[in-house]
Amino acid sequence: MGLRTLDRRLVLQGLAGAAAAVSAPARADEPAPAFVTPAFVALGDWGRDGDRHQTEVAQAMAQAAAEVRSRFVISVGDNFYPAGVRSADDPQWKTSFEDIYTAPALQTPWYAALGNHDYRGRPGAQLAYARRDNRWRMPDRSYVVSSAESGIPNLDIFVLDTTPMVGDYGEAAMRLMRGRIRVPRPGPQMAWLRRSLQRSHADWKIVVGHHPLYSGGRHGGSVELARRLDPMFATHGVQAYLCGHDHALQHIQIGGVAHICAGSGASAGPAGDIEGTRFRLSRPGFAVFAMEDQTLRLEFRDFNGRSVYRTAIPKAGG
Repeated sequence: MGLRTLDRRLVLQGLAGAAAAVSAPARADEPAPAFVTPAFVALGDWGRDGDRHQTEVAQAMAQAAAEVRSRFVISVGDNFYPAGVRSADDPQWKTSFEDIYTAPALQTPWYAALGNHDYRGRPGAQLAYARRDNRWRMPDRSYVVSSAESGIPNLDIFVLDTTPMVGDYGEAAMRLMRGRIRVPRPGPQMAWLRRSLQRSHADWKIVVGHHPLYSGGRHGGSVELARRLDPMFATHGVQAYLCGHDHALQHIQIGGVAHICAGSGASAGPAGDIEGTRFRLSRPGFAVFAMEDQTLRLEFRDFNGRSVYRTAIPKAGG
């Protein structure tokens, strides 16, 4: 089934209800009003040479991006499977990125995070490609997308490199990686994030990282990340954390922070309920966001372009 236009809200309500039934007992919130600009789209875990529904997700996302006049794309990591890229000339830049996301609506900046699969190659190759291609934006492994850069007023986005901070990769694995690539220590990155959040004057703050703090998926959440980031989010008024790693679409509300997993940019994996689950669906897809003064509107769409969930996240959280 093709995409529905945004103003056909009764149809979208029916689809959202059907999706909630598919992923029961998780529930979908009441459908939010139609999107208005400024908007952006997000996905993760996608670099499959066009296979495993990557091409279908790309086509559906292109249509959605055109509908909402998306300003940019956020990629939450695992940009290239199975082992990242080796250089700025790696063939996967063409087979997994350039030849897949060809639609005019996706020729906007791509603000990308690194994932654990990206560390199996050379993470620096993705920074090098950013110096060559103006669409791919990765000025460093951690960086800020300010409202002045994105064009969305009162929104700052903080992109993290979470792989060095997650214990399931182990100190032994990190030592092995450090033998061939530079792996940053987590302490300086946390200090950088704290300073960056303190300096931000934006009303809206979104943090992006590959690994979830909370998830009902196969990998689950990260106790280490939650311990490091939860207090910082509360202190500095972060409204949303956008992640991937688990190949599902999830909205989990923990206190005043919306944890949004958009990790099914190609293949999909299982996801169940945990405390705070508002929605979860094991299906390839992506997220669409629209900024308003008091709310961040979120919509999940699947690889067929169907709207499967819509909600509004308040500025005050919760």
